[in-house]
Amino acid sequence: MSEKILEKKSSDPETCPVTFCMGVIGGKWKPIIIHLITKGGNRFGILQRGIEGISKQMLTKQLRELEEDGILERVIYPEIPPRVEYFITNKGNSLLPIIESMRVWGEEQMP
Repeated sequence: MSEKILEKKSSDPETCPVTFCMGVIGGKWKPIIIHLITKGGNRFGILQRGIEGISKQMLTKQLRELEEDGILERVIYPEIPPRVEYFITNKGNSLLPIIESMRVWGEEQMP
């Protein structure tokens, strides 16, 4: 493959599956959020306490992006006060092997 074709494919989310995937789950917080939700941390306060260093604004932004991308579903319960929980969608479940591989790799590489 020529360098020109490789260069285009490796940076264009329309043609590069890795770039597309990183656009959905890339960044510092999204894999952690997905992992915590799969482990039962599906409420905002639980997520915020479970992710050291994340601000409320950043957590809200990341949750909204994951919801927009179809990875998470937000359920609002009509209670007083309202209760909101996040759940992994079928599309999100398809990412779990990737997140698990990241966890395993991290455990193997950590000092």
